[in-house]
Amino acid sequence: MKFRSERDSLVEALATTSRAVSTRLAMPVLSGVLVQVEGNQLTATGTDGDLSIRVTLEVIGIEDGTAVIPARLATDITKSLEPGAVTVEANNEQVEISAARSQFSLRSYPSLEFPSVSITNEITAHVPAGVLADGLRQVVRASSNDDARPLLTGVLLTAVTGTVRLVATDSYRLALRDLDGAAGVVGDEDILVPARALSELQRLINPGDEGTVGVTTTPSEITFHVGAVAISTRLIAGTYPDYRQLIPESYPNALHLGKETLVAALRRVRLLVKDNTTPVRLSMRSGGVDLKVTSQEVGEGSESVDGDYQGEDLTIAFNPAYLIDGIEAVAGDEVIIESSDATRPATIRSAEADNYRYLLMPVRVS
Repeated sequence: MKFRSERDSLVEALATTSRAVSTRLAMPVLSGVLVQVEGNQLTATGTDGDLSIRVTLEVIGIEDGTAVIPARLATDITKSLEPGAVTVEANNEQVEISAARSQFSLRSYPSLEFPSVSITNEITAHVPAGVLADGLRQVVRASSNDDARPLLTGVLLTAVTGTVRLVATDSYRLALRDLDGAAGVVGDEDILVPARALSELQRLINPGDEGTVGVTTTPSEITFHVGAVAISTRLIAGTYPDYRQLIPESYPNALHLGKETLVAALRRVRLLVKDNTTPVRLSMRSGGVDLKVTSQEVGEGSESVDGDYQGEDLTIAFNPAYLIDGIEAVAGDEVIIESSDATRPATIRSAEADNYRYLLMPVRVS
């Protein structure tokens, strides 16, 4: 196998596929990227057995062939080379990377040991890229990273009134977002997609992106197509918790504030938080809210934020990191915090759009 490519394009392809590779010592070949050259097309594939990423790239093909090259080392070497053309040549035991006066020879992995990765090119549905990017930004953050609770490490995709709803929870907070223009992605059965795969998808698209993301769903896998990149992942098996029962039909208390003003104030009082157990207290009253953080080791910080409050005076406490996360995810310039009392989940939403909800459990304080 031998080809020549422009450095930056090759670095991007290797870096993208490298994010799917595994570091498990039991299968060293999974720490490599499978590189295939046919004519002037290069296909690079990385996988850990559950998540697979494939990138296609136009190159100058010199000799067709296949090789498994060390993913991160090859990426770092290629990135360090001088701008311009990079030549990659591989045989069964080593791969040579050269450009200008630089030349590197690395040990490669046996191609026959690389697992078979089947990523379909057929697309069964399309989602507006900008809408999907915005939804992922709002929801993925609420998923769990605790492998002992595998269902909560996923994001639920469920059909709701002609569109698709994204739902994620780590049991302390819950985020949901309805995606306009995503009909057809989910059929009669809900699907549970690993949050890790959606985080990688999030890297490839931005809220302002035009165009669409292609989606293919099977009973066991889902694949997303973004330009020359395909991300495929196994679905999580199991029944997701019934999130609907957690959402109150109405709230007696509503606090309406400027989003950036509130976030800035929370960040200031949060400076006194030295661990995850110190909450921020919100004392909601007519005319706004008083924020307060008290740390036995450090001291006390407080700040008042003007706003519109409807309801009875209420003091409620939250994990400040989770609270800021939810407020930052809200679209628009104004945010509404709705609450029942100091022990039940509060809801954070935009004052300008109704397609996003962030439920947050309060922290019990004396």
